Amino acid sequence: MTPNPNGYGWRPGHYTAAYIPELLTADGRAAAALWSRAPRTPRFVDMATGTPAPLDTTAAVLWDENALHIAFWAAEPHLVATLTERDDLLFFENDLEVFIDGGDAYYELEFNARGTIYEVFFIWRDAYRKDSRWDVPRFDVHNPRVHSFGGDYDRGTRAFWTGNHPRGTRWAFLDYDMPGLDVKVAVDGTLNDPADLDRGWTAEITIPWASLTDLANGRSLPPKDGETWGIFLGRFQQLAARVGSTTGGWAAHPFGVADTHIPECFTQVTFDRANKA
Repeated sequence: MTPNPNGYGWRPGHYTAAYIPELLTADGRAAAALWSRAPRTPRFVDMATGTPAPLDTTAAVLWDENALHIAFWAAEPHLVATLTERDDLLFFENDLEVFIDGGDAYYELEFNARGTIYEVFFIWRDAYRKDSRWDVPRFDVHNPRVHSFGGDYDRGTRAFWTGNHPRGTRWAFLDYDMPGLDVKVAVDGTLNDPADLDRGWTAEITIPWASLTDLANGRSLPPKDGETWGIFLGRFQQLAARVGSTTGGWAAHPFGVADTHIPECFTQVTFDRANKA
């Protein structure tokens, strides 16, 4: 793995998203012929160390003129998903995750095997200035559901208030809902039954390009051939330990640090119109 000059471990991984000229109907099983022809990511690794994750997880990205499509395949011998309320903190249990970088902002989506969804929209505070494009009523920082956020970091003395990222903190908009978002999941087993052995779960996410205006950052929607977006494809999993449990944080490509909130480390997804699924 190649050292990353931005100081976060390794250079970000790369993935080429195939173009689909036909309709993709999502049902959560990710078993359509189009997905079978899509290039898969490598097996997910520990995002901090790069070592293979103990449970097989892969993802794929497809695109067409109307939408971005993402699929996950997650092995899991004991399916657990108890959280049911929208925007429950799913990462304290088991989830799959997608982050999309937009330069001065980024979007976080999480969901569990029940299909429960958690969404947050982040705007870097250094970009949120009076009369900027973010200074609009729907991004009102005085809303009680908007918080200052420093990332996932060790809250030591130096980083206590601002975190470790050079840009400092972000505004986190907890009430954000991506327009047109469609998340479908399918389980191969029985949820929350430790007495049987499960195979795992799959998911399909569809996001219309028209809904990604806040993240386009000067890029075309849909993307031009060859354009690249930073997209994090990840999984958080509770793993039984000798005493209690521990949380595994896995990704399609390693970050070199245990913090999902570093857009510089997101997988660089190139949209290739000539590469068709």
